[in-house]
Amino acid sequence: MTAFTRPSAPGLSRRALLRGGLAGAGLLTLAACRSAADTAASAAGAPSGPRRGGVLSVATGVDFTPSLLFAQSANTLVQRLVFNTLTRYDDQLRPQPELATSWQVAADGLSVTLKLREDVTFHTGRRFTADDVVFAVRNLQDPSRAAQLRSTAAAVTDFRKNGDFELTLVLAHPVSNLFDLFEFMIVPDSASVADALAGNRLIGTGPFTLTDRKPGSSLTLARNEKYWNPGRPYLDGVEIRVVPQAESLLSSLRTGQTHLSYAVRGKDVATLRNDPRFRIRQYDTGSGAYYIGVNLTAEHVGDKRVRQAIAWAVDRERFVQQALGGYGTVSSVPWPKSSPAYSEAGAAHYRHDPEKAKALLREAGAESLTLPFAHSNDPGSTAVAQILQYDLQQVGIEVVLQPTDSPTMQKQLIAQSMPALWTLSHGFAQLHPATLAVSAYPFNEAKNSSRFSSPAYTDVVQRAWNRSDSESPEAKALYQQITDVLLDEEFVIDLAIAGLVEVAGAGVQGVTLNKFSYLNLDDAYLTA
Repeated sequence: MTAFTRPSAPGLSRRALLRGGLAGAGLLTLAACRSAADTAASAAGAPSGPRRGGVLSVATGVDFTPSLLFAQSANTLVQRLVFNTLTRYDDQLRPQPELATSWQVAADGLSVTLKLREDVTFHTGRRFTADDVVFAVRNLQDPSRAAQLRSTAAAVTDFRKNGDFELTLVLAHPVSNLFDLFEFMIVPDSASVADALAGNRLIGTGPFTLTDRKPGSSLTLARNEKYWNPGRPYLDGVEIRVVPQAESLLSSLRTGQTHLSYAVRGKDVATLRNDPRFRIRQYDTGSGAYYIGVNLTAEHVGDKRVRQAIAWAVDRERFVQQALGGYGTVSSVPWPKSSPAYSEAGAAHYRHDPEKAKALLREAGAESLTLPFAHSNDPGSTAVAQILQYDLQQVGIEVVLQPTDSPTMQKQLIAQSMPALWTLSHGFAQLHPATLAVSAYPFNEAKNSSRFSSPAYTDVVQRAWNRSDSESPEAKALYQQITDVLLDEEFVIDLAIAGLVEVAGAGVQGVTLNKFSYLNLDDAYLTA
């Protein structure tokens, strides 16, 4: 096995880091991740430093869905509050310790040995051990869990324990996105998973415990007084309020009823830019992308010329300005600029060209189409759908909007039962490129929401995934082949890259999101 090097050492490649562990991990806990300014202020007793107490109120437009607890969905506000993950990425996609303190990846990429924290307990008081990691992996391997990274979890074929706090995962083959799995996989209490999926109780090792849930209304969480991260969390508790009406959500922020939200419409964010009561932060990791999905088994859209026509019909520049309030980047591909799969040519492949769209429709014998178009029924998604509806009308495609509640859309996405067209946002392109194509429902080469199947697509995705590096020339050549298939087939029509936009009251500090948009409040506090 390869030796381990601390990730902050200069000159280290990401590949080297993925082949190592974190020596001296105790120095790299979340507590050590506070900014130098916060540390200095705290030491000096300055009022701007971290302050204990208070309940943070978070507004969301979509309710918690217990059955999708192990998927990336609307539950990302809850997952990292109640649970922990094995590792977490820093801004350069270098894994950092969480429940795992160090790791070693075998030179052949066929196993990884994890050393675990020995001071962690679940909310029930039961001690966290290697058995809980085994359960967490097997839990994601369960097809009933609706977990996007199941294919990576399924690559784990054996578990070898060396005591309660050291574990080797044996892999069927090298996987390039192993640490994506470790950041995605929340570690639940095995005894209460059935209760969690029913929404009755959530038991993890995280900074907060769930004390009350009112479906469709709110979730209330209290500080975990026995949390393993010393002195954390600062907050006494968190209230997650479900506010589906866009105007009411905006009003709740302006009146101080809520402190934080990631659900504010782009045009509403624009009205707050110059208001000193708010801090607006755009997460630029590319963790989200807006797209039009296409069910290839529906009439007309099975012809890729029709799908390409839709791609040429959309005015992406107008979409970013009107739908996202300018918080986004026009793109024909799912990859953010930080991805090793990104290229400017790919991002700019489709532009607004209605005449080219009409010509393709004529060529396909598909003029004057009428197609169903599903979208989430929250205000922001409805506005997105209406903007796209207008663009498609200009080239002769009439779409009938089908507003649908978010949990139902997610279930239809998984079950491959979407109508001819739909619009949603997707993640997973911000991590290892293979993760998108083996894990995200719209892109999964084995079973995707569009019912697209191609031996060539499967072959190149599997070759990109079954390797231990992500940035070599050979790996990048494979990513380009994946991109070429996506741009030609257009079963997913990407429109814009846009990370979440955080709208927070000026008194909210220390809030972060992980690469899967899990809300992390370990270091969060209220200044007043």
